[in-house]
Amino acid sequence: RLLATVMIGMSLAGAGLVLQRVFSSPLVEPGFLGVSQAAAFGAALSIILFGGAAWRVQASAVFFGLGGLALSYLLARRVRYGGWVLRLLLSGIAVSALFASGVGLIKYLADPLRQLPEITFWLLGGLAGVTWKPLLAALPLMVLGLVILILMRWRLNLLALEDEVAFSLGVAVHRERLLVLLAAVMVTAASISIGGLIGWVGLLVPQLARRLSGADARYAVPTALLLGGTFVVLCDDLARVLSAGEIPLGVLTSLLGAVGFLLLMTRPAVKV
Repeated sequence: RLLATVMIGMSLAGAGLVLQRVFSSPLVEPGFLGVSQAAAFGAALSIILFGGAAWRVQASAVFFGLGGLALSYLLARRVRYGGWVLRLLLSGIAVSALFASGVGLIKYLADPLRQLPEITFWLLGGLAGVTWKPLLAALPLMVLGLVILILMRWRLNLLALEDEVAFSLGVAVHRERLLVLLAAVMVTAASISIGGLIGWVGLLVPQLARRLSGADARYAVPTALLLGGTFVVLCDDLARVLSAGEIPLGVLTSLLGAVGFLLLMTRPAVKV
């Protein structure tokens, strides 16, 4: 459980920082771009159609997570008003709502005695029932994705530039951007497949990391990974000791993340 908690925290924080750098916005995170809800839809669909086999849940979560990000990006390019960040956020909200509706439909169609409780508690986020089998199935995806993010962290500074400028500096913009986005979605979907929806980690932790280490991704990425793992471990500990029954982890991360984000908004901004 401790290993799962650390890996999930590192994955969500790293994915959030990468998305914020690539899209040049401090307000971007997997949940805002439709990735989390799309991955949740894929995992819930796998549970109801194929059972709870770990590799099927993870494969479906990764597939739909990539689809959610791609759909948000394509919709943002079609919107005719507002700046790029506004268009991206609006598209992400629409895509998230679309897949959230799909999850609601799946819950309605699920077996109320067997599948519905599993999906409901899983969507709240938590690691009370985590075992070695699903963790070992998700671990290769997490490790591979995090290794890619760490190795590519110095390229994130270039990918945050305009495409023409990055290309003039010798960056294969589309290929490298696709690689880091694939890694970010992969670790996010793998985290969701074993821990459910655990929100706000990918938004709050990158903000803290940049305030501690600066905007340079070479230092911000490792800082975000360490802070993300620590933050989720602390939230999981609180979930187990604050009440007689274990509080869903996703509830606590959302609560603390939202409060922390509101506090950060009242402080001077740090360049993305």
